[in-house]
Order: sequence, then C-alpha cells, then structure tokens
Amino acid sequence: MAAPVDPPRPVREIENVFIELADGCRLAARIWLPEDAEARPVPALLEYIPYRKRDFMRVRDEPMHRYFAGHGYAAVRVDLRGSGDSDGVLEDEYLPREQADALEVIDWLVRQPWCDGAVGMTGISWGGFNALQVAAHAPSALKAIITLCASDDRYSDDAHYLGGCLLSENQKWGTVLFAGNALPPDPELVGERWRDLWRERLAHDTPFPALWLRHQRRDAYWAQGSVCEDFAAIRCPVYAIGGWADGYSNAVLRLLAGLSVPRKGLIGPWAHTFPHLGVPGPAIGYLQEALRWWDQWLLGRDTGIVEEPMLRVWMQERVAPAPSYESRPGRWVAQAQWPSADITPRVFHLVADGLAGGPGPGAALDVCSPQSTGTAGGDWCGFGEEGEAPLDQRADDGRSLVFDSAPLDADLEILGTPELTVSVAADRPVALLAARLCDVASDGTSARVSFGLLNLTHRSGHAHPQALRPGEPVTVTVRMNDIAHRFAAGSVVRLAISSAYWPMAWPSPEVVTLTIHTADGCLRLPARPPAEIDGALAPFEPPRTAHPTSRQTPLAPAHLVRSIERDLVSDEVIHRVVSEGGDLEAGAVARIDEIDLELGHSVQRRSSIRDADPLSARAEMTERLMLRRGEWHVRIKASTEMTASREHFFVRARLEARLGEEQVFAREWDERIERDLL
Repeated sequence: MAAPVDPPRPVREIENVFIELADGCRLAARIWLPEDAEARPVPALLEYIPYRKRDFMRVRDEPMHRYFAGHGYAAVRVDLRGSGDSDGVLEDEYLPREQADALEVIDWLVRQPWCDGAVGMTGISWGGFNALQVAAHAPSALKAIITLCASDDRYSDDAHYLGGCLLSENQKWGTVLFAGNALPPDPELVGERWRDLWRERLAHDTPFPALWLRHQRRDAYWAQGSVCEDFAAIRCPVYAIGGWADGYSNAVLRLLAGLSVPRKGLIGPWAHTFPHLGVPGPAIGYLQEALRWWDQWLLGRDTGIVEEPMLRVWMQERVAPAPSYESRPGRWVAQAQWPSADITPRVFHLVADGLAGGPGPGAALDVCSPQSTGTAGGDWCGFGEEGEAPLDQRADDGRSLVFDSAPLDADLEILGTPELTVSVAADRPVALLAARLCDVASDGTSARVSFGLLNLTHRSGHAHPQALRPGEPVTVTVRMNDIAHRFAAGSVVRLAISSAYWPMAWPSPEVVTLTIHTADGCLRLPARPPAEIDGALAPFEPPRTAHPTSRQTPLAPAHLVRSIERDLVSDEVIHRVVSEGGDLEAGAVARIDEIDLELGHSVQRRSSIRDADPLSARAEMTERLMLRRGEWHVRIKASTEMTASREHFFVRARLEARLGEEQVFAREWDERIERDLL
C-alpha cells in the first residue's frame, strides 16, 4: 500500500465546475489546486476519462490528484462527453470528437487565472490512449505527457484483436462500457436536467462488442486514434509506463523506438494499475517519479531525469506458477537507449525432438488441439486480482505441440520480443496458431513467460487477410508479447504450439489440424547480458500518496468466484467469474459519506466450449451497477451473449434501467455479423 503523506502546499478542492465547449456541451471537471494558485499560477495536469469522477472513481482520484496539487500543480479530472456529470452522449471510444473536446479543455485551462499556461496530460488505460492521441494534435500548451497501460495501435494491440484473432476481452470490456454508459449524472450537480441527460444516454447506448466486431480487419476505423500511424505528429516529451502482467506492455518499447521526442519507458511487474499501487509488487514511488517528469518539462527544473537511461524494466525471475502473486522476484535493469545494440538474438532451431542450437533434419509434425486448450492462460489483461494469472502450463502443454531445449548450462536473460518463425500448413482455410514460451523447472512445472497469437489468414498483414489453401505450407512469424525474464541455469526453454487458445481467443470456425514443418523453423529470444548500468541505478522511492478526503465504506462482504469445470454430461468446459459485494437487487455494497451516496457493482461471466466442436463456443456476461441517495435509486443491468456459426457471429444484448421500482428503459439487440476470415 502507498503510504499517505501531507504534501508541502495546502490544497483547495473544487468539487465540480462545468467547462462549456463551442457547441454548448458542458464537460464536468473536478479540480485540486494549491490554495495560493491564483496569486502564484501553476501548470495544469489533465486526466480526461469516462469513469465518473463523482462516485465510482472518487477514492482512486483523490490521493493522487491531491498529491500533485500539494506539490505545485492544478490537477484537473474531466468526465468525457456523455459520461459522469458531463452533457451529451458517448458513442464510442477514442473518437475524433473526444480529441477535439480535449483540445478545447486545454484552451480553457490555460485561460484560468490559476494556470501559468503550461499543461501536462496523463492517464491510465483510456486516459493513456487519449493522452497519446491528443499529443498527436500538438497543441502548443501541452508540454509533456505520461501514458500508462495504453497502446499506440488500436487494432493490433488493444482489447479487441491480437494477431488478427478475436479476443474475449472485446466482449468483456464492451459489456463493461455498455453498462457504465447507461448511468445518469448526479442530480446534486446537474439539477433537474439529469433526467433528460439520462434518457438521451439510454437512447443512444449500444452493445459495443457488436460495434467492434463489425471491424474484423485493420481498416480506417482502427487507424483513427492509432498514433503509430504517424509517430512524428507527437512533438512533446512522452513517458510511457506499463506492467508485464498487464495487456498493454508492448506499446512502451514501440513508442521508445518510434518517437523522436525526449522519451522514457518504465515497465514493472505490475498488472493494469498505477505503479504506486502496483500488484504484483514491488510497487514504487510513482507519484514522486511523475513529479520529476512534470518538474522537468512543465517548470523547467533540472531534475536529472533526462540524463537517466531511456528504459528501465523489472527483470523477472522464474516463480512457481500460481493464480495470483503479491510480488514477483527480480531486479531493476536499464537500457541507455532503445532499441539497444546490447540485445542480440539467441536462436533455438525447431527439430523433430525439441529445440536445438543448430538446424536439424526436417520433420512434419501435426497438432490438432482440443478446443479448451488455453484454460491455463489466465486473463488477457490482469488487474492484480486473485485468480487471474496464468497457471501451470502442463495441462495446455499436453494439448499442444511441444519443443523443449536441453537444460540451460548458464542463465539466459531476455528483454524484448520473442519471435517464432515457422512453416505451417492447415487443413482448413481459416486457422489460428497460438505460441507460448515457457520456463520449465526441474520438477516439471511449466511457467508461461510470454505468448503470441496469429490468425493465419492475416499472415501477410491485418488489412487484407487471405484464406489459406488447405495443405499448402506458408511461412509465418508470430511475435509474442514483450517480456523481461531470466531463465536460470538448469531450466528448460519450452515452445508450445496449439491450434486453439480458449477462452482468450475465439476459436476458428472448424476443427483445424496444423502441420508444423520444422526445417528452417526457429525461436528467437532477445538475449540481454547483465550490464554495469544495472548496478548504478538509484532505487525508486517508496510509494506515497496524499491523504484522501473521502472514504468508501463497504456495506457487504466481497464475493469472488473464479472457476474452471468440466460438465461430464454435456462435455462442456466452463469458465465462470462472479465478482460482487452483495445482492444489488437488495442493497448497496459501499457508501461514500462525503456525498451521501451508496453504490454497487456486480459482474457475472460464463464461457463454455466442447473440445470437439468450435461452434459450441458461448460467452455470457452481465454487469449490474447501482447508485442510491435516499429515494433516488438507480439500477442498471447490461447483458451480452455471443455465439457463432461457420459464417456468422451472433451477439444478443439487453439493457435495463430502473429508477426505484420503475423500469424506465429496456431494449434488446439481436445482431448477426458476418465472419471475415476469422
């Protein structure tokens, strides 16, 4: 836990202010300022997200933004158009309208008497995305950004598709947004307008999983908002931060390689969370590190951060596979520049009986994985919660084609992107290949180090997929997720290849047999020797925050279920997640006294498949949200269900909204979307 401290300058809070845009839309903002900011103007730090500053994110926001304010900044939290207490409707993520609104907000900030004209932008996840996107517009007042747990490429490396394969996260995240988008603004802030604003939101809400499923290849929809399309458009300094247990660590190294502005990268062992709250640990003094960045670029102080190595990462050591970790063993290492000449490929060649140091006689090896292969894969994007990490991989290894090295005669440390290049044939026109890199200990336990997916119809790119010719070999390269890992001497490097990876990736429309031709196949690992620079690194400070001014009190015990089971009657393998703090139909799960509000959130997810039938795949997800203040009692229930045939995806959705006992909105959707070589 980050320890709360009293910052050096007294802080004044503005609970809500409306920023009026050129079209008349008002965006709601919460602001923390040094008390004397009008007399001594300060730079502004903008966080601009749809996650409800007033209630659900209140206790997250306060310690961080009060900390920045207490150290000489105006911290400004803005609800996007159509979210929280702002006007309008939120039609999708990362739209041009969202970016244009942000530019108007920045113009508004620099006109305030407490702002000295310099602005920084920061955020995690959605806020990390739009910090990059707004920076690409190069507003003159934006002097630097910090982007955390985000991506520069909305198609290839986001919550929707990976390697051209459809991620289950598309439905999971889409259902979360579908539900959250239906909540009303707070009547205490917007007055009687709240009903009309709520009705407008409900009328325009949409099942986002279906919306995103209509774009199954990399088209103009995904190019918009992907800053990798033109890195040169970003002209301010960028600090990119991620975690190895998160779904978004790959963008950090790409940004360092692609940008030409002053830049830094930091990757810890963390999941999808701020580093001062980092789980798995160790957490670090992120807010102090951020202040050094802001002081350098917004105040012009020489903090020394520019002279430090461009990249700093946590070199993870092997740990016994477990469903969750409090911390990961390892050490901080650094690279002066990225890309780095220090990184050289360690090549393992595929041979009939494993991985070898040189080429061997070619062999053709078949793999036809049961559809439930991937049950040990954990969540695509971890949040540091119990039960989400990859398990011992031996169950999945047994359903895959496995290539093992001899036990290593010395430690092997890697940093970067593991790559598999191989010739493969499929007996069907549409197929996927999942590749996993594992660290196998002497006791046989198999720990997943990294993995990659490739829809083989996307072998020549994601914009123009091409069906496979059954039986015809094609040479492909599968890029796995970036990683820093130390294989200890005596351990075995394992490559596992499967034709399915459920429930993380939606299965191919038919049972597929892949034939792997080992001749010229190789696994390239980015080997990094230990360096003197590692020992010269100054340690991070311990995690600190400011004291919050609000407290969220639990009203019901938390309840979490994560299970994998096999129904021996139906032969279904079922993944189940239940996360709730009580019965939202009966009452709230938490209370914030400072705004006299009770709130609740409940999640239920069920994914099932039969090993012999990819068309048996089914995913059902329900999100419930609740707000209550006296007689004002709002409940939202959003559900999605997804199935598929060989030719189509089917998405069914339902949205219900209640005020007290009255049902004020109910709508159902039944979408049929053609499969596009997926």
